[in-house]
Amino acid sequence: MTNKVNLVFKQAFSLPYFLKSKYYICTNYNTQMKYYNNILETIGNTPLVKINKLCKDVNALVLAKVETTNPGNSVKDRMALQMIEDAEADGRLKPGGTVIEGTSGNTGMGLALACIMKGYKLICVLSDKQSKEKMDILRAVGADVHVCPTNVAPEDPRSYYSVSKRLADEVPNSWYVNQYDNPSNAKAHYLSTGPEIWEQTEGKITHFVVGVGTGGTVSGVGKYLKEKNPNIKIWGIDTYGSVFKKYHETGIFDENEIYPYITEGIGEDILPKNVDFSVIDKFEKVTDKDAAIWQRKLAKEEGIFVGNSAGSAIKGIVQLKDELKEGDVVVVLFHDHGSRYVGKMFNDDWMRERGFLDEEKTNALELIKDHAGKHLVTVTPDNPLSQAILLMNQYGISQIPVVGDNGFEGSLTDNVVFSKLCDNPAIKELPVKNIMEAPFPIVEENTSIETISKHFQSGAKAVLVKYDGDKHHIITQQDMIKAIA
Repeated sequence: MTNKVNLVFKQAFSLPYFLKSKYYICTNYNTQMKYYNNILETIGNTPLVKINKLCKDVNALVLAKVETTNPGNSVKDRMALQMIEDAEADGRLKPGGTVIEGTSGNTGMGLALACIMKGYKLICVLSDKQSKEKMDILRAVGADVHVCPTNVAPEDPRSYYSVSKRLADEVPNSWYVNQYDNPSNAKAHYLSTGPEIWEQTEGKITHFVVGVGTGGTVSGVGKYLKEKNPNIKIWGIDTYGSVFKKYHETGIFDENEIYPYITEGIGEDILPKNVDFSVIDKFEKVTDKDAAIWQRKLAKEEGIFVGNSAGSAIKGIVQLKDELKEGDVVVVLFHDHGSRYVGKMFNDDWMRERGFLDEEKTNALELIKDHAGKHLVTVTPDNPLSQAILLMNQYGISQIPVVGDNGFEGSLTDNVVFSKLCDNPAIKELPVKNIMEAPFPIVEENTSIETISKHFQSGAKAVLVKYDGDKHHIITQQDMIKAIA
C-alpha cells in the first residue's frame, strides 16, 4: 500500500455573517492544517469579557465586546469591508481605483487592510486631534495621510469633511466612502456584530452600551437587537462638545453645544445619516477627563488595553448604575486598541499637562521627606535671643520652634526678631520667652496638603508634623511652594 498524500478540503464553519469567504481544514491523513485564505477572513467573532473590578458597584452583569481582536484592532474592520464590497458590487468602486475617506484612524485601518488585499489605493484624511500613533499606523499600511485642523466648522474648506470631498472630485477613478452617511456602515453591524452579541448572550442581553460617532455600530446593532427583543435598551455614550444628546432629547440641533473636545472616536458636530435616533433609548455624556482616566483604569484594573471611547463607555455605565438592576445583562462595546493612545492618554506627562492625572494626594510626611533625616533646630524659653539668632544664621532658617518642659511652648520667626531688634537692639540679651509668639500648629503625618495650607492661610508661619510616634519636624512656606508648584 503506497503512502500517498491525499489532501481533502472541507468547509469547517462559516465566518462573519457578511463575509463570502470560508475557513477550511486541510487534512493530510492524521494531520490537519487550519488557516484562513487572507487576513480579511479573520474579521468578527470577537469575545465577550466580564468586567469585574470597575463594575463591582453595578447591579448587573457587565460584559465587554472586545473588538481589538479584529485584524485592524478595531470594530471598524467590519464596516470598512462591508462598504468596500457593497461599492464593488454596484460599480461605485472600480478595479485599480482609489478609496478616499475622512476618518479618526480606525476606519482608515480597516479600509487599508481591504485595499491591500483587493488592490486599491487609499487616501485617509484625519483631524489633527487624532493621536500620532493612528497616523503612523495608517502610513505603515500604505495609506496616504492628510491632516486637517480640528477647530473649524464642517463646511470650512479646511475641515476633514471638506478635504475628503474635494480629493474625491480631484483624484481620477476614486470613490469617497463617507462612513457617516454610507448605509453599509450600519448594515455591517446589523449583519455581524448584532447577531454575535445575541448568540453570545443566548438572548439574555438587556442593555447595549456603545460610544456614538458615525452611528453605524449603535444603529446596526440596536436595530438587530430591537428586532429580537424590543425591550432591550440601547444607550449611546456621547461627549461634551457634541450635539447628539441634546438633539436626541429635544430635536434641536444646537450649535452652542459644539466646542472642541479631546475624547477620540465619539461625538460629532454634525448629524450623520447612520445615526438612527429612533433605535437609541438614551444618551449619556462623559467628560474628556473621565474618558481618559477610565481608559487607564481598564488597562490597570481589568487588564483590557483599549482605546479612549472604551473609557467613556465604561464610565457611562457607572454613571447610569442606578438604572440597572440585579439580573440585567449589559454588553458594552470597546471599539479599538490602547496602542493607538500610548502618546496621549497612556502618557503621564500628557495627562498631567491637561490636569487629567489623578495624582496621589500629598500629605504632611511627603512634605518633609527631603529633610526628615536632619536635626530639628529648637531653642528653650530661657535661652537668650542672641542664641536663637545665631542658630538661624548658622542653619539658614527663618523660624525656630521653642521647646520647654511642656513641649512646644512658642515660636520665633525672623520677621518678629527683626522688628524687635529694630525697636530695641538690647533685647537680644533677653530670654526667648519674652518675645516668642504662639507655638506652630501641629499636624499628624497623614494630614493632607489642603489642610496644612489652611494653617498658613490663617497666619501660621510654619507647621510642625508629628511622625514615627513622638518625632517632630517643621513644614515651611518653602516646602509648601515646592509641593504646589
